[in-house]
Amino acid sequence: MSPAFRHQYGVFWKALMTFDNKTIEQVTEAWGIKAADLFASATLMRPYEGGDERTRNGIMKELEGKTPAERHYEMQQRMKQGIRDMLADEEKWPKELIFIGRNMRIVQGNNQYLGSPVNRVKMMGQWASRSLYEDPNLPWARRVGNAWRHFVFKGVLALTDVAFYFFKIRQWLGFGGGMEDEMEKRMKDIAQDFGVELQHEVFEG
Repeated sequence: MSPAFRHQYGVFWKALMTFDNKTIEQVTEAWGIKAADLFASATLMRPYEGGDERTRNGIMKELEGKTPAERHYEMQQRMKQGIRDMLADEEKWPKELIFIGRNMRIVQGNNQYLGSPVNRVKMMGQWASRSLYEDPNLPWARRVGNAWRHFVFKGVLALTDVAFYFFKIRQWLGFGGGMEDEMEKRMKDIAQDFGVELQHEVFEG
């Protein structure tokens, strides 16, 4: 992995966790990706809630008044277009993303299979932020600044533990699954909003 890409990926993940949409768009544009919100959701493996929902709102508006069959066909076309948007400029697309994406899927699958014992999203955010102040290629002044921001960022990430332990306690009490199960359910609910009924596990490998 090149130092430049490692830095970009760390910036991208930190932006995902802080809902920094401007930075997300800047990084994805540099990677030749047009559908930043779709790529954000694909990276997190859960709905990205910090965007302006332009893609979702646009799709929902187009689906108004259509029959279930028409909605299903329209969504198939939009999914194909979404993939084309994410691969808008293949020359800019970092090949490392393919390897990282597959790796992330394996980690997510294992975490879900084991009952979500760890807060996967928080761990990724922490390591992304940490990499920015440990980067030896950055000037010391920037590394010190990033170290301070990392300290503040850890406080922000602690808020994700509220949701994580809520689902963990609910799981212990037998009232539902873990955090990964909840994220999969939400992905299915969003698909249903678009008229798509998922007959298999969303994250099935």
